[in-house]
Amino acid sequence: MGGLRGYFTDIYEGICSSIEGLILTLKHLVQARKRTNAVGINDAKYFTQATGIVTLEYPTQAFPVPDNGRYRLHNEIDDCIVCDKCAKICPVDCIDITSIKSTKEIGLTSDGSSKRLYASTFDIDMAKCCYCGLCTTVCPTECLTMTSTFDFSEFDVKNMVYHFTNLTPEEAKEKQTLYEVKQAEKAAVLAAKSQVPVENPAKVSSEGIIESNKPAFKPKFPVSKPVEIPESEQIDSTPKPVFRPKMPAVKIADNTIIENNKPEENIASSVSKPVFRPKIPALAKTETQSNQPAEETPNEAKLPETEKPVSIKPVFKLKMKPLIPTKKDDEPL
Repeated sequence: MGGLRGYFTDIYEGICSSIEGLILTLKHLVQARKRTNAVGINDAKYFTQATGIVTLEYPTQAFPVPDNGRYRLHNEIDDCIVCDKCAKICPVDCIDITSIKSTKEIGLTSDGSSKRLYASTFDIDMAKCCYCGLCTTVCPTECLTMTSTFDFSEFDVKNMVYHFTNLTPEEAKEKQTLYEVKQAEKAAVLAAKSQVPVENPAKVSSEGIIESNKPAFKPKFPVSKPVEIPESEQIDSTPKPVFRPKMPAVKIADNTIIENNKPEENIASSVSKPVFRPKIPALAKTETQSNQPAEETPNEAKLPETEKPVSIKPVFKLKMKPLIPTKKDDEPL
């Protein structure tokens, strides 16, 4: 029962919503009949009107497009120097350019740049364009721009390719032939200049290298005359004697003096250094030794009063007190 009730409920809600839509449509229809004059898209009140005829009659009417809109590409071929930068930077390769070199300057662009290349092919496939604008950024003469034309749909995709060259195929072929002839003439002139004259023929080695008989070029430098310097300004060129430091004479025990001009080997052999003997301070005599006469050693020398031996202090010994016996309860005193 519940399923059947829900089925009829959905039908009722559908009929009610359709009636509300029809009422709204009839309401706009009555209001549109009251105002017979339609407001165009260029009218300032077009976007403020709430009721009436608001249908846009396309293509006779269209929404306004800003002047800085970036849509279809356009190239001013008279200002193009065919630098090929736009074709190289294009991420989708929608620009195809073929250039022909000119034998002389073609002309100048609007910014004063010199033109020396013909554009035999300058095609832009707008079906591939992603509208990134990189080609217009790198153009040095600003001849490639993005226009505000946004409606350029076609029935055939081949019609999306736009051609901007100003040369016909016949003219492009003629320019190419003229350039090739000019290059052939230049090559002939260079070949004639590279040949050696008959008066001084050249020899060709076994390896195919041309050996010329012309003498080697030797630059000539002007000979400078010696300048006479007066005797008052002349510098004495006699060398100075070598400086030899004088060493002081060395005295030896036998009152002999070694000369300064002796070699070092003789000085080392003749000088005898005294043997180093450390001085040990004498020990203090004990009581037993004081009664005995002191024996003089041959090496012991009498010391002056300022150099008397220092007496050694006796070792300190701690004196312990005798222990006192303690009284026990079992032992008598």
